[in-house]
Amino acid sequence: VISASSDTTVKVWNAHKGFCMSTLRTHKDYVKALAYAKDKELVASAGLDRQIFLWDVNTLTALTASNNTVTTSSLSGNKDSIYSLAMNQMGTVIVSGSTEKVLRVWDPRTCAKLMKLKGHTDNVKALLLNRDGTQCLSGSSDGTIRLWSLGQQRCIATYRVHDEGVWALQVNEAFTHVYSGGRDRKIYCTDLRNPDIRVLICEEKAPVLKMELDRSADPPPALWVATTKSSVNKWTLKGIHNFRASGDYDNDCTNPIPPLCTQPDQVIKGGASIIQCHILNDKRHILTKDTNNNVAYWDVLKACKVEDLGKVDFEEEIKKRFKMVYVPNWFSVDLKTGMLTITLDESDCFAAWVSAKDAGFSSPDGSDPK
Repeated sequence: VISASSDTTVKVWNAHKGFCMSTLRTHKDYVKALAYAKDKELVASAGLDRQIFLWDVNTLTALTASNNTVTTSSLSGNKDSIYSLAMNQMGTVIVSGSTEKVLRVWDPRTCAKLMKLKGHTDNVKALLLNRDGTQCLSGSSDGTIRLWSLGQQRCIATYRVHDEGVWALQVNEAFTHVYSGGRDRKIYCTDLRNPDIRVLICEEKAPVLKMELDRSADPPPALWVATTKSSVNKWTLKGIHNFRASGDYDNDCTNPIPPLCTQPDQVIKGGASIIQCHILNDKRHILTKDTNNNVAYWDVLKACKVEDLGKVDFEEEIKKRFKMVYVPNWFSVDLKTGMLTITLDESDCFAAWVSAKDAGFSSPDGSDPK
């Protein structure tokens, strides 16, 4: 398994034994997208640093503690942060989408730029390529899905299915039906040959970030959906083929047809994410609040949670733990990953001191208590 993160790293995991095999620190900002060419065993990564890097999967999985050097090819030319990436199965075409509102196309074999496709009016958040790399689907925050011919270097169809931004796409094997989701929480299946035929599959409880079409259960296939909430839902696409074939879709928005599915068939529950934190003025303890409104008390020196305070008033807890003491800042905190991440910088990590007595440590007689 290969993962990308807002901590700027790409990680290679042994899925069977559950450990990280190697960490790649080539990117300088959030890594937002990965793409995989199955036939070539090639992976591409891209992010907010506007860079695309190509990695050989066989090389990555062979990395060890003693053999941890790896070379990579890069594709340059993006002018804005990259949010989406696609590579065809044969590894002959790679496409990126960004806040530049265009699609940029490369040949990963030569790292040569092939073309730039214009049409979207907002960030391009999702991309898909067919097997031979001749057609591309894109989803954008402008609310549209576009079908592009790379041979003709132009958009050949525009689909207006969603009320808000389109953030996730999946397509069937034949590249005839697209599954889409996004900010409006709705997931649709649209016939690319006849856009008037579309089905509302389900409505999630939060905006849709990613989807994965599981064909192993076919028939019927299933969609795994990740939203801004921490759980992952599985929606089985029961009866979707019969519904499309009947041709009785009601396009009257005043009398919409209800979704095919009302409840997910399976839910993988995730943990609560930390969404708020406050560093107490002793510069040792932190109060946090998560998505379930639970407040917790942390000790930075011990790198552990001291106490779960439950659903209490966050501001009151800050006031309750206020101390008349001044300690300089010696660390920084971010919540990018939904957890507390403490960063030490060499310029200020030794800027603060506190007596061993105040810190709760015993010190031998005659030693410096600082």
